Amino acid sequence: MASEELIPHLFRTEFTKITAVLCKMFGIEHVELAEDIASETFLSALETWSYKGVPPNPVAWLYAVAKNKAKNVLTRNNTFRKKIEQQVKHLSESSEEIEIDLSQKNITDSQLQMLFAICHPSISTEAQIGLALRLLCGFGIEEIANAFLSNKETINKRLYRAKEKLQQQKVQIEFPSEKEISNRLETVLTTLYLLFNEGYYSESQDVVLREDLCFEAMRLSYLLVENETTNMPNVNALLSLMCFHASRFEARKDKNGKPVLYEEQDEKRWNTELINKGIFFLNKASTGNTISKYHLEASIAYWHTNKADTKEKWESILQLYNRLLQMEYSPVAALNRTFALSKVHGQKPAIAEAEKLQLINNHYYYTLLGELYKNIDNTKAKYNLEKAYALAKTQTDKQIIRNNIASLPL
Repeated sequence: MASEELIPHLFRTEFTKITAVLCKMFGIEHVELAEDIASETFLSALETWSYKGVPPNPVAWLYAVAKNKAKNVLTRNNTFRKKIEQQVKHLSESSEEIEIDLSQKNITDSQLQMLFAICHPSISTEAQIGLALRLLCGFGIEEIANAFLSNKETINKRLYRAKEKLQQQKVQIEFPSEKEISNRLETVLTTLYLLFNEGYYSESQDVVLREDLCFEAMRLSYLLVENETTNMPNVNALLSLMCFHASRFEARKDKNGKPVLYEEQDEKRWNTELINKGIFFLNKASTGNTISKYHLEASIAYWHTNKADTKEKWESILQLYNRLLQMEYSPVAALNRTFALSKVHGQKPAIAEAEKLQLINNHYYYTLLGELYKNIDNTKAKYNLEKAYALAKTQTDKQIIRNNIASLPL
Protein backbone atom coordinates (compact mmCIF):
# COMPACT_ATOMS: atom_id res chain seq x y z
CA MET A 1 0.00 0.00 0.00
CA ALA A 2 1.34 3.46 -0.94
CA SER A 3 2.12 5.92 1.87
CA GLU A 4 -0.65 8.33 0.75
CA GLU A 5 -3.18 5.51 1.28
CA LEU A 6 -1.57 3.91 4.34
CA ILE A 7 -1.03 7.03 6.47
CA PRO A 8 -4.74 8.06 6.69
CA HIS A 9 -5.61 4.47 7.63
CA LEU A 10 -2.90 4.32 10.31
CA PHE A 11 -3.90 7.77 11.56
CA ARG A 12 -7.39 6.45 12.28
CA THR A 13 -6.10 3.32 14.05
CA GLU A 14 -2.89 4.48 15.79
CA PHE A 15 -3.25 8.22 16.49
CA THR A 16 -5.65 7.60 19.37
CA LYS A 17 -3.48 4.83 20.84
CA ILE A 18 -0.42 7.08 20.98
CA THR A 19 -2.49 9.97 22.37
CA ALA A 20 -4.10 7.81 25.08
CA VAL A 21 -0.77 6.41 26.32
CA LEU A 22 0.92 9.83 26.41
CA CYS A 23 -2.10 11.52 27.98
CA LYS A 24 -2.20 8.87 30.70
CA MET A 25 1.49 9.52 31.33
CA PHE A 26 1.39 13.35 31.19
CA GLY A 27 -2.02 13.82 32.84
CA ILE A 28 -5.27 15.04 31.31
CA GLU A 29 -4.17 18.67 31.75
CA HIS A 30 -1.60 18.02 29.01
CA VAL A 31 -3.92 16.35 26.52
CA GLU A 32 -3.06 18.96 23.85
CA LEU A 33 0.63 18.12 24.21
CA ALA A 34 -0.13 14.41 23.77
CA GLU A 35 -2.17 15.20 20.64
CA ASP A 36 0.60 17.44 19.28
CA ILE A 37 3.23 14.70 19.67
CA ALA A 38 0.95 12.18 17.96
CA SER A 39 0.24 14.65 15.12
CA GLU A 40 3.95 15.43 14.67
CA THR A 41 4.64 11.69 14.48
CA PHE A 42 2.32 11.33 11.51
CA LEU A 43 3.73 14.47 9.90
CA SER A 44 7.19 12.86 10.13
CA ALA A 45 5.79 9.70 8.53
CA LEU A 46 4.30 11.73 5.67
CA GLU A 47 7.60 13.52 5.05
CA THR A 48 9.85 10.44 5.44
CA TRP A 49 7.79 7.74 3.76
CA SER A 50 7.12 9.87 0.69
CA TYR A 51 10.86 9.88 -0.08
CA LYS A 52 12.25 6.72 1.52
CA GLY A 53 9.24 4.46 1.11
CA VAL A 54 7.07 2.73 3.71
CA PRO A 55 9.15 0.89 6.37
CA PRO A 56 8.73 -2.90 6.81
CA ASN A 57 6.79 -2.39 10.06
CA PRO A 58 4.97 0.97 9.81
CA VAL A 59 3.27 0.74 13.22
CA ALA A 60 6.55 -0.01 15.03
CA TRP A 61 8.13 2.94 13.17
CA LEU A 62 5.34 5.27 14.36
CA TYR A 63 5.67 4.09 17.97
CA ALA A 64 9.46 4.54 17.93
CA VAL A 65 9.17 8.09 16.55
CA ALA A 66 6.41 8.98 19.05
CA LYS A 67 8.58 7.72 21.93
CA ASN A 68 11.55 9.77 20.74
CA LYS A 69 9.46 12.93 20.32
CA ALA A 70 7.97 12.48 23.81
CA LYS A 71 11.42 11.95 25.32
CA ASN A 72 12.70 15.08 23.54
CA VAL A 73 9.90 17.09 25.13
CA LEU A 74 10.84 15.72 28.55
CA THR A 75 14.54 16.45 27.98
CA ARG A 76 13.86 20.07 26.96
CA ASN A 77 11.49 20.75 29.86
CA ASN A 78 13.19 19.66 33.07
CA THR A 79 10.34 20.81 35.37
CA PHE A 80 7.82 18.85 33.34
CA ARG A 81 10.14 15.83 33.36
CA LYS A 82 10.35 15.87 37.16
CA LYS A 83 6.58 15.94 37.40
CA ILE A 84 6.31 12.92 35.08
CA GLU A 85 8.97 11.07 37.07
CA GLN A 86 6.85 11.55 40.20
CA GLN A 87 3.79 10.18 38.39
CA VAL A 88 5.57 7.12 37.00
CA LYS A 89 5.87 5.37 40.34
CA HIS A 90 7.68 2.27 39.12
CA LEU A 91 10.83 4.26 38.26
CA SER A 92 13.67 4.42 40.75
CA GLU A 93 15.03 7.82 41.72
CA SER A 94 18.30 7.06 39.96
CA SER A 95 16.61 6.22 36.68
CA GLU A 96 17.58 8.54 33.84
CA GLU A 97 15.30 6.98 31.25
CA ILE A 98 11.52 7.25 31.35
CA GLU A 99 10.10 4.28 29.49
CA ILE A 100 7.09 5.10 27.31
CA ASP A 101 5.10 1.89 27.24
CA LEU A 102 3.37 1.36 23.89
CA SER A 103 2.71 -2.34 24.49
CA GLN A 104 -0.70 -3.63 23.40
CA LYS A 105 -1.78 -4.12 27.03
CA ASN A 106 -0.88 -0.58 28.06
CA ILE A 107 -2.51 0.86 24.95
CA THR A 108 -5.75 -0.99 25.72
CA ASP A 109 -5.63 -0.04 29.42
CA SER A 110 -4.89 3.60 28.55
CA GLN A 111 -7.81 3.81 26.11
CA LEU A 112 -10.22 2.28 28.62
CA GLN A 113 -8.98 4.56 31.40
CA MET A 114 -9.30 7.55 29.06
CA LEU A 115 -12.88 6.45 28.26
CA PHE A 116 -13.77 6.53 31.97
CA ALA A 117 -12.01 9.88 32.40
CA ILE A 118 -13.87 11.67 29.60
CA CYS A 119 -17.19 10.16 30.70
CA HIS A 120 -16.90 12.03 33.98
CA PRO A 121 -20.28 13.33 35.24
CA SER A 122 -18.92 16.88 35.51
CA ILE A 123 -19.22 17.42 31.74
CA SER A 124 -22.26 17.18 29.46
CA THR A 125 -23.17 14.10 27.44
CA GLU A 126 -22.53 15.97 24.17
CA ALA A 127 -19.06 16.94 25.41
CA GLN A 128 -18.36 13.34 26.44
CA ILE A 129 -19.25 12.07 22.95
CA GLY A 130 -17.22 14.86 21.33
CA LEU A 131 -14.14 14.01 23.41
CA ALA A 132 -14.62 10.30 22.70
CA LEU A 133 -14.71 11.02 18.97
CA ARG A 134 -11.62 13.23 19.18
CA LEU A 135 -9.39 11.41 21.68
CA LEU A 136 -10.46 7.78 21.27
CA CYS A 137 -11.68 7.59 17.68
CA GLY A 138 -9.31 10.04 15.97
CA PHE A 139 -12.01 12.19 14.38
CA GLY A 140 -11.13 15.67 13.19
CA ILE A 141 -13.02 18.74 14.43
CA GLU A 142 -14.84 19.09 11.09
CA GLU A 143 -15.98 15.45 11.24
CA ILE A 144 -17.29 15.96 14.78
CA ALA A 145 -19.07 19.14 13.69
CA ASN A 146 -20.74 17.19 10.88
CA ALA A 147 -21.84 14.46 13.29
CA PHE A 148 -23.50 17.05 15.55
CA LEU A 149 -24.88 19.16 12.67
CA SER A 150 -22.80 22.01 14.08
CA ASN A 151 -19.76 24.09 13.09
CA LYS A 152 -16.05 23.85 13.89
CA GLU A 153 -16.01 26.92 16.13
CA THR A 154 -18.81 25.60 18.35
CA ILE A 155 -17.17 22.16 18.62
CA ASN A 156 -13.76 23.66 19.43
CA LYS A 157 -15.28 25.74 22.22
CA ARG A 158 -17.25 22.77 23.58
CA LEU A 159 -14.19 20.50 23.67
CA TYR A 160 -12.00 23.24 25.18
CA ARG A 161 -14.51 23.87 27.98
CA ALA A 162 -14.86 20.12 28.61
CA LYS A 163 -11.07 19.64 28.88
CA GLU A 164 -10.87 22.67 31.19
CA LYS A 165 -13.59 21.22 33.42
CA LEU A 166 -11.80 17.85 33.64
CA GLN A 167 -8.60 19.66 34.64
CA GLN A 168 -10.42 21.69 37.31
CA GLN A 169 -11.94 18.49 38.69
CA LYS A 170 -8.44 16.93 38.71
CA VAL A 171 -9.81 13.89 36.88
CA GLN A 172 -7.23 11.09 36.76
CA ILE A 173 -6.81 8.76 33.78
CA GLU A 174 -7.30 5.54 35.69
CA PHE A 175 -9.90 2.88 36.38
CA PRO A 176 -12.42 3.94 39.02
CA SER A 177 -12.42 1.96 42.25
CA GLU A 178 -14.46 -1.25 42.25
CA LYS A 179 -17.01 0.50 44.42
CA GLU A 180 -17.45 3.34 41.90
CA ILE A 181 -17.05 1.44 38.63
CA SER A 182 -20.70 0.37 38.29
CA ASN A 183 -21.94 3.97 38.55
CA ARG A 184 -19.31 5.32 36.16
CA LEU A 185 -19.79 2.41 33.75
CA GLU A 186 -23.41 3.45 33.18
CA THR A 187 -22.22 6.84 31.90
CA VAL A 188 -19.65 5.15 29.65
CA LEU A 189 -22.32 2.86 28.17
CA THR A 190 -24.67 5.79 27.57
CA THR A 191 -21.89 7.59 25.68
CA LEU A 192 -21.15 4.53 23.51
CA TYR A 193 -24.87 3.93 22.92
CA LEU A 194 -25.37 7.53 21.77
CA LEU A 195 -22.21 7.39 19.65
CA PHE A 196 -23.51 4.29 17.85
CA ASN A 197 -26.93 5.89 17.36
CA GLU A 198 -25.29 9.04 15.98
CA GLY A 199 -23.99 6.88 13.14
CA TYR A 200 -26.91 4.47 12.77
CA TYR A 201 -29.57 7.19 12.54
CA SER A 202 -27.31 9.68 10.79
CA GLU A 203 -28.78 13.02 9.82
CA SER A 204 -25.46 14.48 8.70
CA GLN A 205 -24.18 14.79 5.14
CA ASP A 206 -27.48 13.35 3.85
CA VAL A 207 -26.15 9.82 4.29
CA VAL A 208 -28.19 6.83 5.42
CA LEU A 209 -25.68 5.93 8.14
CA ARG A 210 -22.18 6.80 9.31
CA GLU A 211 -20.60 3.37 9.64
CA ASP A 212 -17.36 4.85 10.96
CA LEU A 213 -19.14 6.16 14.07
CA CYS A 214 -20.88 2.82 14.62
CA PHE A 215 -17.70 0.77 14.26
CA GLU A 216 -15.80 3.04 16.67
CA ALA A 217 -18.57 2.58 19.27
CA MET A 218 -18.33 -1.17 18.72
CA ARG A 219 -14.52 -1.17 18.98
CA LEU A 220 -14.63 0.60 22.34
CA SER A 221 -17.39 -1.75 23.55
CA TYR A 222 -15.21 -4.74 22.61
CA LEU A 223 -12.46 -3.27 24.83
CA LEU A 224 -14.92 -3.24 27.74
CA VAL A 225 -16.00 -6.88 27.34
CA GLU A 226 -12.38 -8.00 26.97
CA ASN A 227 -11.46 -6.40 30.30
CA GLU A 228 -12.25 -8.52 33.36
CA THR A 229 -13.28 -5.52 35.47
CA THR A 230 -15.81 -4.17 32.96
CA ASN A 231 -17.03 -7.43 31.39
CA MET A 232 -20.51 -7.09 32.87
CA PRO A 233 -23.97 -8.22 31.64
CA ASN A 234 -25.09 -4.73 30.56
CA VAL A 235 -21.86 -4.25 28.55
CA ASN A 236 -22.45 -7.54 26.73
CA ALA A 237 -26.08 -6.57 26.13
CA LEU A 238 -25.05 -3.26 24.55
CA LEU A 239 -22.49 -4.95 22.31
CA SER A 240 -25.12 -7.53 21.33
CA LEU A 241 -27.48 -4.71 20.31
CA MET A 242 -24.76 -3.10 18.20
CA CYS A 243 -23.94 -6.40 16.48
CA PHE A 244 -27.57 -7.04 15.53
CA HIS A 245 -27.95 -3.53 14.08
CA ALA A 246 -24.58 -3.65 12.32
CA SER A 247 -25.50 -6.96 10.67
CA ARG A 248 -27.90 -5.07 8.37
CA PHE A 249 -25.52 -2.27 7.31
CA GLU A 250 -25.02 -3.59 3.78
CA ALA A 251 -28.73 -4.20 3.24
CA ARG A 252 -29.78 -0.73 4.41
CA LYS A 253 -28.41 0.92 1.26
CA ASP A 254 -28.76 0.15 -2.42
CA LYS A 255 -25.87 0.38 -4.91
CA ASN A 256 -26.47 4.14 -5.24
CA GLY A 257 -26.38 4.70 -1.49
CA LYS A 258 -30.13 5.20 -1.23
CA PRO A 259 -31.95 3.83 1.84
CA VAL A 260 -33.67 0.45 1.72
CA LEU A 261 -36.46 0.03 4.27
CA TYR A 262 -36.43 -3.01 6.56
CA GLU A 263 -39.37 -4.71 4.79
CA GLU A 264 -37.60 -4.43 1.42
CA GLN A 265 -34.12 -5.53 2.54
CA ASP A 266 -32.51 -8.60 1.02
CA GLU A 267 -31.80 -11.00 3.91
CA LYS A 268 -28.95 -12.51 1.91
CA ARG A 269 -27.08 -9.25 2.43
CA TRP A 270 -27.39 -9.47 6.23
CA ASN A 271 -24.14 -10.39 7.96
CA THR A 272 -24.74 -13.76 9.63
CA GLU A 273 -21.39 -13.60 11.46
CA LEU A 274 -22.47 -10.42 13.24
CA ILE A 275 -25.91 -11.90 13.98
CA ASN A 276 -24.20 -14.91 15.60
CA LYS A 277 -21.95 -12.58 17.58
CA GLY A 278 -25.03 -10.70 18.72
CA ILE A 279 -26.59 -13.94 19.93
CA PHE A 280 -23.33 -14.88 21.68
CA PHE A 281 -23.10 -11.58 23.58
CA LEU A 282 -26.82 -11.65 24.41
CA ASN A 283 -26.34 -15.09 25.97
CA LYS A 284 -23.35 -13.76 27.95
CA ALA A 285 -25.55 -10.87 29.10
CA SER A 286 -28.08 -13.28 30.61
CA THR A 287 -25.92 -13.94 33.69
CA GLY A 288 -26.79 -12.13 36.91
CA ASN A 289 -30.10 -10.82 38.22
CA THR A 290 -30.24 -7.37 36.60
CA ILE A 291 -31.90 -6.52 33.30
CA SER A 292 -30.92 -3.23 31.67
CA LYS A 293 -32.53 -1.33 28.82
CA TYR A 294 -29.75 -2.74 26.63
CA HIS A 295 -30.98 -6.29 27.34
CA LEU A 296 -34.48 -5.35 26.18
CA GLU A 297 -33.34 -3.40 23.10
CA ALA A 298 -30.97 -6.20 22.12
CA SER A 299 -33.81 -8.72 22.43
CA ILE A 300 -35.99 -6.53 20.18
CA ALA A 301 -33.14 -6.29 17.68
CA TYR A 302 -32.75 -10.09 17.83
CA TRP A 303 -36.37 -10.59 16.75
CA HIS A 304 -35.71 -8.29 13.80
CA THR A 305 -33.01 -10.66 12.54
CA ASN A 306 -35.93 -12.83 11.39
CA LYS A 307 -38.06 -11.14 8.72
CA ALA A 308 -40.94 -13.60 9.09
CA ASP A 309 -44.11 -11.60 9.87
CA THR A 310 -45.38 -13.96 12.58
CA LYS A 311 -47.72 -13.33 15.51
CA GLU A 312 -45.14 -14.74 17.95
CA LYS A 313 -42.51 -12.28 16.72
CA TRP A 314 -44.68 -9.15 17.07
CA GLU A 315 -46.23 -10.20 20.38
CA SER A 316 -42.73 -10.74 21.79
CA ILE A 317 -41.56 -7.35 20.48
CA LEU A 318 -44.65 -5.62 21.90
CA GLN A 319 -44.07 -7.12 25.35
CA LEU A 320 -40.40 -6.11 25.24
CA TYR A 321 -41.38 -2.52 24.39
CA ASN A 322 -43.89 -2.53 27.26
CA ARG A 323 -41.11 -3.52 29.68
CA LEU A 324 -38.68 -1.02 28.15
CA LEU A 325 -41.12 1.87 28.58
CA GLN A 326 -41.76 0.87 32.18
CA MET A 327 -38.03 0.84 32.82
CA GLU A 328 -37.15 4.07 30.98
CA TYR A 329 -39.67 6.07 28.97
CA SER A 330 -38.55 7.52 25.65
CA PRO A 331 -40.69 8.99 22.83
CA VAL A 332 -38.82 6.92 20.22
CA ALA A 333 -39.51 3.66 22.07
CA ALA A 334 -43.17 4.67 22.53
CA LEU A 335 -43.44 5.33 18.78
CA ASN A 336 -41.84 2.00 17.91
CA ARG A 337 -44.13 0.22 20.36
CA THR A 338 -47.13 1.66 18.47
CA PHE A 339 -45.96 0.01 15.25
CA ALA A 340 -45.62 -3.34 17.05
CA LEU A 341 -49.11 -2.79 18.50
CA SER A 342 -50.51 -2.38 14.97
CA LYS A 343 -48.98 -5.71 14.00
CA VAL A 344 -50.62 -7.50 16.95
CA HIS A 345 -53.98 -5.72 17.37
CA GLY A 346 -54.49 -3.90 14.06
CA GLN A 347 -54.23 -0.33 12.75
CA LYS A 348 -57.16 1.35 14.56
CA PRO A 349 -56.02 0.64 18.14
CA ALA A 350 -52.49 1.66 17.09
CA ILE A 351 -53.75 4.99 15.65
CA ALA A 352 -55.50 5.77 18.94
CA GLU A 353 -52.30 5.02 20.91
CA ALA A 354 -50.09 6.92 18.48
CA GLU A 355 -52.17 10.08 18.54
CA LYS A 356 -51.94 10.19 22.34
CA LEU A 357 -48.17 10.70 21.99
CA GLN A 358 -48.54 14.11 20.30
CA LEU A 359 -44.96 14.18 19.02
CA ILE A 360 -45.83 17.10 16.78
CA ASN A 361 -42.20 18.12 16.09
CA ASN A 362 -41.08 14.63 15.04
CA HIS A 363 -41.33 13.64 11.39
CA TYR A 364 -41.22 9.94 12.31
CA TYR A 365 -44.45 10.47 14.27
CA TYR A 366 -46.29 11.72 11.19
CA THR A 367 -44.65 9.10 8.97
CA LEU A 368 -46.00 6.35 11.25
CA LEU A 369 -49.48 7.91 11.32
CA GLY A 370 -49.40 8.10 7.54
CA GLU A 371 -48.60 4.38 7.41
CA LEU A 372 -51.28 3.48 9.98
CA TYR A 373 -54.00 5.45 8.21
CA LYS A 374 -53.18 3.84 4.84
CA ASN A 375 -56.23 2.03 3.40
CA ILE A 376 -58.36 3.22 6.36
CA ASP A 377 -58.44 6.93 5.55
CA ASN A 378 -56.06 7.78 2.71
CA THR A 379 -56.83 11.50 2.98
CA LYS A 380 -55.53 11.50 6.57
CA ALA A 381 -52.64 9.29 5.50
CA LYS A 382 -51.59 11.87 2.89
CA TYR A 383 -52.07 14.76 5.34
CA ASN A 384 -49.76 13.13 7.89
CA LEU A 385 -47.14 12.23 5.31
CA GLU A 386 -47.11 15.82 4.04
CA LYS A 387 -46.58 17.01 7.63
CA ALA A 388 -43.73 14.50 7.92
CA TYR A 389 -42.20 15.80 4.68
CA ALA A 390 -42.23 19.38 5.97
CA LEU A 391 -40.44 18.36 9.19
CA ALA A 392 -37.86 15.97 7.66
CA LYS A 393 -34.30 17.33 7.85
CA THR A 394 -32.50 15.31 5.19
CA GLN A 395 -33.09 14.70 1.49
CA THR A 396 -32.91 10.97 2.23
CA ASP A 397 -35.90 11.13 4.59
CA LYS A 398 -37.80 13.44 2.25
CA GLN A 399 -37.34 10.96 -0.62
CA ILE A 400 -38.72 8.09 1.48
CA ILE A 401 -41.77 10.17 2.42
CA ARG A 402 -42.32 11.25 -1.22
CA ASN A 403 -42.30 7.57 -2.21
CA ASN A 404 -44.84 6.82 0.53
CA ILE A 405 -47.14 9.58 -0.71
CA ALA A 406 -46.83 8.36 -4.29
CA SER A 407 -47.75 4.81 -3.24
CA LEU A 408 -51.02 5.85 -1.58
CA PRO A 409 -54.16 4.45 -3.35
CA LEU A 410 -56.01 7.17 -5.26
